[in-house]
Amino acid sequence: MLYQYLYISTAPDLSREEVEQILVTSARNNPVAGITGILVYNGRNFLQLLEGETAALNTLMRKIGHDPRHTGITMLHSNEIAERACPDWAMKWIPIDEGLEQRRVSLANELPSGIDGIVRQMILNFATLN
Repeated sequence: MLYQYLYISTAPDLSREEVEQILVTSARNNPVAGITGILVYNGRNFLQLLEGETAALNTLMRKIGHDPRHTGITMLHSNEIAERACPDWAMKWIPIDEGLEQRRVSLANELPSGIDGIVRQMILNFATLN
């Protein structure tokens, strides 16, 4: 059974290199675990959409929960899905460095069309966090 998890966390002091290392690790580990998704970082918070089998997602969430690079992990949405919205992305990074006005537009342009409307709206709302 495929599920989609969406969570947010706080990571205010990460360098670009540290975020890139997270992506390298994701690119190596996620395909083996059957996990796909999106990582959005605004310089202070992560928002991550994860897709995969329940057991694999739960294992990954336990690892994420013990990662000292971020705190305050909060699950925003968990949903069974018929198919992946991000089937080709082991972990796509969507940095949102622009000003607040442009963030939402930039993020909307990067999101795959297959994302559920409620999940899409939560991701777009993330763009307004500062």
